[in-house]
Amino acid sequence: MAPEHPDVLRLCDTPEVHEYVNRAVRETPEERAEAKEKTGLPLGHTITNPVNGEQIPMYVADYVLMEYGTGAIMAVPAHDERDYEFAQKFDLPIRRVIEGDELPYTGDGPLVNSGPFTGMHNREAFPKIVEWLESEGRGKAAVNYKLRDWLLSRQRYWGCPIPIVHCPTDGLVPVPDDQLPVELPDIEDYAPKGRSPLAAAEDWVNTTCPKCGGPAKRETDTMDTFVDSSWYFIRYCDARNDEAAWDREIVDRWMPVDQYIGGIEHAILHLMYARFFTKALADLGYLGFQEPFANLFTQGMITRDGAKMSKSRGNVVSPSEYVKRYGADTLRSYVLYLGPIDQDADWSDEGAGGINRFLSRLWRLAAELAEATEPTADGQPQGEPTALLRKTHWAIDKVTNDLGRRFAFNTAIAAVIELVNDAYRHRDELMATPEGQSQLRFAAATAGSLIFPFAPHLGAEVYELMTGDRVWEQPWPEADSALLVTDVNEVVVQVNGKLRDRVAVAADTPDEEQERLARESPKVAAHLDGHKIVKTIVVPGKLVNFVLG
Repeated sequence: MAPEHPDVLRLCDTPEVHEYVNRAVRETPEERAEAKEKTGLPLGHTITNPVNGEQIPMYVADYVLMEYGTGAIMAVPAHDERDYEFAQKFDLPIRRVIEGDELPYTGDGPLVNSGPFTGMHNREAFPKIVEWLESEGRGKAAVNYKLRDWLLSRQRYWGCPIPIVHCPTDGLVPVPDDQLPVELPDIEDYAPKGRSPLAAAEDWVNTTCPKCGGPAKRETDTMDTFVDSSWYFIRYCDARNDEAAWDREIVDRWMPVDQYIGGIEHAILHLMYARFFTKALADLGYLGFQEPFANLFTQGMITRDGAKMSKSRGNVVSPSEYVKRYGADTLRSYVLYLGPIDQDADWSDEGAGGINRFLSRLWRLAAELAEATEPTADGQPQGEPTALLRKTHWAIDKVTNDLGRRFAFNTAIAAVIELVNDAYRHRDELMATPEGQSQLRFAAATAGSLIFPFAPHLGAEVYELMTGDRVWEQPWPEADSALLVTDVNEVVVQVNGKLRDRVAVAADTPDEEQERLARESPKVAAHLDGHKIVKTIVVPGKLVNFVLG
């Protein structure tokens, strides 16, 4: 039996069992399930095997989890590794019932020591054994859903009290509406002692029955906060409703939620329970929809040194440390720049420093322009479009598209980095004319606006330096489609997939001419000399890749 099973202490209320239960419930299910020496205590009782009438000794063991089945298992030591280890530890009988390799054998095969079913293949015998149990009145078939009791079994003092009282006369009685909410009492010691922490607050537990007025006891189990998060999003739709949790017409108009975002571990459990609650409420007639979320996006995990962060490994990243060193903007931007957000990414101190240098460069650019140039009357760039102005509108288009349903935050930030690099590259030539200065200011202001979702403090300051306006009061920038078309493309030239040069070609250059220009690049020619080209890949206006034999 699992240590949390409510019948354990009823069956054996000794100090040894109390101590064992208290020690076991302090560990997480993951800690209890991991490989370690099996422990347990006999409960001094036996239970009857319904198939053959044999008496089976009862134990409490921490490797048995309350959320698995009913929290009480029929061990099969010959065919389960953990049961086998436990049986060996406590010198319990180990009886093989499936023919196969050495014990513990967990595969399929013919049955042995199984009465009339001996010799049958175990998969074929399963339904026949169930039929026999039903015909003998000893059991029946049932479908069990492994919906873990993630919400209530692990009792905490700070959970939400369940508004029920236990009356010896009237049974379970709901707390009247005018006495809600039931508030937690002040407790000095809420360490687990084999029962709910609230049970120790006797003045709070002892109350009167709302129905008969006689003595009664409050329910001492609490609902975990995950109970609330399994339905709170529905309440948001009608949060000021003082008469009910929500009005169905209002909720049906707003729901379902457009986008659910969560880490894989959280999404699997929370998403499952949120869906479970929603379907139950819909079946009860409180909702007009069956699914709470229209779309799911699962982000990856940030690792360090190639491993999941853990205090025991000493590889945990402390956010406060990096906020003190670089500021919150750097930390937020680097986390989103690490890689595709739906994949795992490894933390690097050097990478965080790189993002900090980029943000610092943007700030210096804006500060220098604010001191050395004047804004135009309408705040718009002047003169003929330059390469930097085209790059600015490219960045607007790129970031806008990447921030859509793709959630490509890393490439959006990379586009702003490209824009800032180009601003520095063209700075000297553009500073020579008022028109060029206006385009530099426009590029810096746009970079501040585009980086604002990731680095709000710096983005807002840069934008205000360049425009005098608060960025959050302005509309999102729009790209000029006419400036997205360029007369000249920068083509990447690779040899066997490795970057060797970049060449400028006219936008309407045929593939053959693009390949010729790539071959004539001195940097590329040096890598082609003396080698046979077995294949040439041309992506018009973007790439030429020579594959060598």
